[in-house]
Amino acid sequence: MKLSENARTVLERRYLKEKDGRRETPEEMLARVAKNIAQVEKKCYGQSEAETRKWEKAFYQQMDELKFLPNSPTLMNAGHKLQQLAACFVLPIEDSMESIFETLKIAALIHKSGGGTGFSFSRLRPKNDIVGSTGGVASGPLSFLKVYNASTEAVKQGGTRRGANMGILRVDHPDIESFIVAKKGTGEYTNFNLSVAITDQFMEALAKKEKFPLVNPRTGAPVAYVDPQALFSLIVEAAWSSGEPGVIFIDRINQFNPTPQLGPIESTNPCGEQPLLPYEACNLGSINLSLFCRKQGSRTEVDWEALKETVHTAVRFLDNTIDATVYPHPKIEELCKANRKIGLGVMGWAEMLIKMELPYNSEQALALAEEVMSFIDRESKAASAALAEERGAFPNFKGSIHDRPGFPPLRNATTTTIAPTGTLSIIAGTSGGIEPLFSIVFTRQILDNDHLLEVNPLFLQASKERGFYSDELMKRIAEEGSLENIPEVPADLKTLFLTAHQIAPEWHIRMQAAFQKYTDNAVSKTLNFPRSATKEQVAEAYLLAYQLGCKGVTIYRDGSIENQPMQAGSKTEAAPETQTPSAFPVGEWGKIHPLKRPVRLDGITDRKITPEGTLYLTLNYYQNRPFELFAQIGKAGTDIMAFTEAIARLVSLAFRCGIAPEAVAEQLIGIGGSRSVGFGHHRVRSVPDAIGQFLYDFLHAASSGENVQEQLALTMAEAPAAESQSSTKNNPQTLFNLCPVCGMYTFAYHEGCAKCLACGYSEC
Repeated sequence: MKLSENARTVLERRYLKEKDGRRETPEEMLARVAKNIAQVEKKCYGQSEAETRKWEKAFYQQMDELKFLPNSPTLMNAGHKLQQLAACFVLPIEDSMESIFETLKIAALIHKSGGGTGFSFSRLRPKNDIVGSTGGVASGPLSFLKVYNASTEAVKQGGTRRGANMGILRVDHPDIESFIVAKKGTGEYTNFNLSVAITDQFMEALAKKEKFPLVNPRTGAPVAYVDPQALFSLIVEAAWSSGEPGVIFIDRINQFNPTPQLGPIESTNPCGEQPLLPYEACNLGSINLSLFCRKQGSRTEVDWEALKETVHTAVRFLDNTIDATVYPHPKIEELCKANRKIGLGVMGWAEMLIKMELPYNSEQALALAEEVMSFIDRESKAASAALAEERGAFPNFKGSIHDRPGFPPLRNATTTTIAPTGTLSIIAGTSGGIEPLFSIVFTRQILDNDHLLEVNPLFLQASKERGFYSDELMKRIAEEGSLENIPEVPADLKTLFLTAHQIAPEWHIRMQAAFQKYTDNAVSKTLNFPRSATKEQVAEAYLLAYQLGCKGVTIYRDGSIENQPMQAGSKTEAAPETQTPSAFPVGEWGKIHPLKRPVRLDGITDRKITPEGTLYLTLNYYQNRPFELFAQIGKAGTDIMAFTEAIARLVSLAFRCGIAPEAVAEQLIGIGGSRSVGFGHHRVRSVPDAIGQFLYDFLHAASSGENVQEQLALTMAEAPAAESQSSTKNNPQTLFNLCPVCGMYTFAYHEGCAKCLACGYSEC
């Protein structure tokens, strides 16, 4: 395997197994997987040993050449005792305590085995509705969402993957407003992605400006009529401010439900690309499109024959995986083998476009997207039909949407899905899913004080061929986050090497729609918005996605995780003393007690741009001396917020124990991270450095004898506004957050999920 150092790190951390004190190599991992999946040929379908070995070799070759990779549970578990190979599960939640907790038990087993789960809470009666068996009142869907979240937190996925969930509530549920704002600034439900199931009836009411009914699922009767525009605006505002909830167009999903005779689809998997029936699972895999380009004279074209071969091999691999899997519950096994859904998708789309010299945001790129995906869909159906001739159609074929005169039986109810490729694209060394490049150059820490520039291979090649490569230039590009303000880079390369945040949301949607047109299931895609985007633009994006035939939408506005309400100064200690604090700490060394906090303190609030994002600081003071500090950056529940809060608490403790504020500031100023923002005196190297500078400015203002607020305002105003804006306009740190695994600022919202570009950790 041709693997980057990044890819090897990902494999070692998450995929390579140890046996007899020795860790397997990447090639041994592939051999383990290929052999395990190929054995189905012999065990289940009576193929000869020679035929089985032929397919084992074919499976190995496709993976070894990085043309195709299956989903992570297959790479991790195939050939091992666990043998749970499916990535996506949907479980039912009926309106009874028995169903709620039976499903919770199954979900815990799935999480333990490395799978993700989706749930619709729409059948649960609303909060304060009657409970006939007890005479009490219902606690509502959100209370059980909290229970499921806590369970996920307690269960680690076999040491390799954290639990990931999708929670869905229909737009006509009486508790929908509470659901929409459930994650906004609360720090709760961190193990869930939330989505609202939008109906066609709601979209019609929105267009016609008619009242929309909220329906009690217990009785089926309307309990209220609401303004659909107000509800839509609430969804938009929540997504604009925090990235959630997403939306799925549930009626459109059911329009393409392959087995409507079995009932409606109510939920999807955690990233939204795999709609499934209750108790259904799906095996996914992705083709690396960047490897299917070939030179023909002076131009590059798609290698259709090679792509066809890979599609057919991949479909057989995924169908075998259904039989090789050990399922966590008999009902799941029964339905999976009755419908035999598989989801073949793609990665490396952005790199294919670069090789074809087509800008991502171009009509030619959209046309190629339809051509490529229609080819994959068509050939996957041909491969499925060939398997049906050999092995029989999927058992629920009769009555399915494929049961039509003149069409051959299929082995699989669905064959195509565009899934997040997450760590797979890092292993393959290519771009994720159908996303544009998220970063062209970023810095990866390899030792305590050593950093390595990770440069997109295609850009690295182009920069050396064109003669403008230098280490210094790559560092500048990493700091800028894009090529926009780099004059050394030729204009044509700037057009090709666009990053996600340089591409208008309309083009993100149109690209998603182009792939959705020829995808059985759904498409995982993030609509990236700049920080300056308005709520009206988010609303327009939702409407456009609905009009163009998308099955769901996930939006992320750059930096929106910082938009939590500022509550500086609101924290008070339990039973605060009302008397004036004494002037000096009380006690002896080792037993110094911090001063009691008065009920009211004066304070000032400001913000600083740091490499990790915008830092909000509130300093409360007593008798013109610092007394306590509050600091907030990012979203509640994230590691960077935890580290920042810890620093602020310790700084506050130091102040209240009598430590000289000047000494505290001196210790913090100059602490460096992997990057910095700004220039000159106002350059900020890290969050601690920003806090130190803030304290220094306060002390300077206080020592002048002037009004602290007025003097500090003047001090802060010394930094030129233009410099502040330029330092953050394209800085990658407005895009990245702190990875909870490797500690690098390469954690970003990408492919509908938060993942690390350095170590491959993913929350989905």
